[in-house]
Amino acid sequence: MGSMFRSEEVALVQLFLPTAAAYTCVSRLGELGLVEFRDLNASVSAFQRRFVVDVRRCEELEKTFTFLQEEVRRAGLVLPPPEGRLPAPPPRDLLRIQEETERLAQELRDVRGNQQALRVQLHQLQLHAAVLGQGHGPQLAAAHTYAASERTPLLQAPGGPHQDLRVNFVAGAVEPHKAPALERLLWRACRGFLIASFRELEQPLEHPVTGEPATWMTFLISYWGEQIGQKIRKITDCFHCHIFPFLEQEEACHAALQQLQQQSQELREVLGETERFLSQVLGRVQQLLPPAQAQVHKMKAVYLALNQCSVSTTHKCLIAEVWCATQDLPALQEALRDSSTEEGVSAVAHRIPSREMPPTLIRTNRFTASFQGIVDAYGVGRYQEVNPAPYTIITFPFLFAVMFGDVGHGLLMFLFALAMVLAENRPAVKTAQNEIWQTFFGGRYLLLLMGLFSVYTGFIYNECFSRASSIFPSGWSVAAMANQSGWSDAFLAQHTMLTLDPNVTGVFLGPYPFGIDPIWSLAANHLSFLNSFKMKMSVILGVVHMAFGVVLGVFNHMHFGQRHRLLLETLPELTFLLGLFGYLVFLVIYKWLRVSATNAASAPSILIHFINMFLFSHSPTNRPLYPRQEVVQAMLVVLALAMVPVLLLGTPLHLLCRHRRRLRRPTGRKQEDKAGLLGLPDASVNGWGSDEEKAGGLEDEQEAELVPSEVFMHQAIHTIEFCLGCVSNTASYLRLWALSLAHAQLSEVLWAMVMRIGLGLGREVGVAAVVLVPIFAAFAVMTVAILLVMEGLSAFLHALRLHWVEFQNKFYSGTGYKLSPFTFAAADD
Repeated sequence: MGSMFRSEEVALVQLFLPTAAAYTCVSRLGELGLVEFRDLNASVSAFQRRFVVDVRRCEELEKTFTFLQEEVRRAGLVLPPPEGRLPAPPPRDLLRIQEETERLAQELRDVRGNQQALRVQLHQLQLHAAVLGQGHGPQLAAAHTYAASERTPLLQAPGGPHQDLRVNFVAGAVEPHKAPALERLLWRACRGFLIASFRELEQPLEHPVTGEPATWMTFLISYWGEQIGQKIRKITDCFHCHIFPFLEQEEACHAALQQLQQQSQELREVLGETERFLSQVLGRVQQLLPPAQAQVHKMKAVYLALNQCSVSTTHKCLIAEVWCATQDLPALQEALRDSSTEEGVSAVAHRIPSREMPPTLIRTNRFTASFQGIVDAYGVGRYQEVNPAPYTIITFPFLFAVMFGDVGHGLLMFLFALAMVLAENRPAVKTAQNEIWQTFFGGRYLLLLMGLFSVYTGFIYNECFSRASSIFPSGWSVAAMANQSGWSDAFLAQHTMLTLDPNVTGVFLGPYPFGIDPIWSLAANHLSFLNSFKMKMSVILGVVHMAFGVVLGVFNHMHFGQRHRLLLETLPELTFLLGLFGYLVFLVIYKWLRVSATNAASAPSILIHFINMFLFSHSPTNRPLYPRQEVVQAMLVVLALAMVPVLLLGTPLHLLCRHRRRLRRPTGRKQEDKAGLLGLPDASVNGWGSDEEKAGGLEDEQEAELVPSEVFMHQAIHTIEFCLGCVSNTASYLRLWALSLAHAQLSEVLWAMVMRIGLGLGREVGVAAVVLVPIFAAFAVMTVAILLVMEGLSAFLHALRLHWVEFQNKFYSGTGYKLSPFTFAAADD
């Protein structure tokens, strides 16, 4: 694993791959995952590249794989993962894989088609049998008899064109939601010259396509006349009804039912054999598909990488340019040598200079991946600038714990993260598809440290589910206050919480060994004490955190050879920050050390002193903390303000002066510098500073593009952002105090409104046990939902903001891009 404090050194390497061994070499590089290919054919469309035919063949195979995968999923089966890591197959094996896959897909299509046809036939037979067995006939016959008896004329007509009319029948089945509309349309279109009977099947039938149970409505329609019959048939066709022949004689109907049942039984046997053969075909698909899918995916990736290479003038080799970590160059050369020796011509790799900014490569492991992800979410760092991730491993959980400090809540979070860490190698845990679970599992080590640090700050605050614990003897003696104050029993009964006064003789016996004394949880003035403590602690932590960010910028300037920035940027920034807000921290600590409890009532106000410092004034009622304080404060303000023009004009003037000196340099000297630059093993190692530095590069084109207005504008924005940011960022760290207070008070309210009421309901053992079970369950659910999830997410977001805005912008630009190596790791997974 490379260094996390700075991205690894990355070199631009040119590869000469023999045409016969190019596929093998690139396949080997994909297995190792060491290099990122540059596209040397950016001006060529994807359809005009050398290996576009091979890529299309792989894509056609992937379409076939998708069809087979859907068929396996449709059958309720699961594809097993491929056994081991399969290499990319040789190009000659692509035809074999394609033939096997196409043959298997065609066989599966044929079997599926036969199965579907058999299911449709069986469904039609079942519907026909259901129509014949519903018993519409007797009712309709009775209806016709009754209708005929009413309308039969008393005198028989001597004969006419309608004397041969007979009643005809149409029987069929329709989906239930279409039946009302069908009945209304038949009645209106035929003007009532029909009698229709609709009945719902008692037993649902299996749908031939979806396989789900579906209900059907059977109908029997009687009518007179051929024209009405044509209308009925057209309407039923529009509603996609299933029409079957209807037999009026009961004997013929029973015979037809028996024949239908016999045909259904034969179709079921044939369908069973078809399904058994289908399961065999799907079994072969399960064996063939996973390895073939992984191999074809790798083969397509190899051809896509080869499409990024250019062809030499002799057409005997391919030329590729790749980014590779310097420490991986021996492994790269060995891989190329091993892959190309079988062809008789060895591949060649050598470093070439580059004026393009290399990609950023920071190797991570299970522990550091989540912290690096926090940094990369803000922006990927520029090449070889200081990486904030190692410091975030400590500062992020600590600032979170300052806002979330509670022993009980931190312990629950720690145990939850510890369970995920211990189970991280189980396949069921890794392959879980729930997005929320994946988020928690990916940050399990971050949660582990957040919970651990929360336990630590909980001991500092002496809070466990909002309750204080007496681990050590208290350093306060309330008995001395009671003896000297003369409190009566009635006064103590009315005042359950008393004000702690350290000025009373014998009350304060000494400091508590670790954290806050538990007696403060019973004091009436505990909130004002904790507010003062946490507010000042937040300011101290914020100033230290920001100053540390400015100091980290020194390592960037030293590494990139920008030593002038140490005097023109880092020193003014530190002077401005520490001269104003560092002095505020000094006043807080000085007051803690110099002012005792006896003279606390007359102690000067730090806030008033800090305001008077900027106004160059003094308050008669606010005495100074130390002699000649006003002179020191005035000098610090003047010094801080004097750093603003240095920060604003120093770097631009230096760049302009250096630019003019280079323009006056003789031409021969410039050529020597360029030759020396090209002779370097890698010209991109130390050549990437800020935007102004890149504008003032060594080449004539870059020198001609230096625009003074842009340089001054960039530096002015940086100066205004830093100076105003020092004020706003210091105030922003007060969120540590606010969130810590909110978490403690919310925990206190939850305890008082739930557990305290539950503990006071029952005094007997049995009653208390029955009452406390639901109350403790409600307390546990609300603790997890409100205090752990909601409050934890709030503290997490605030800690994230403090790192992104207040800390990282002091030294971290985040304008780079990651090294994306060509690898088969995704295909193997």
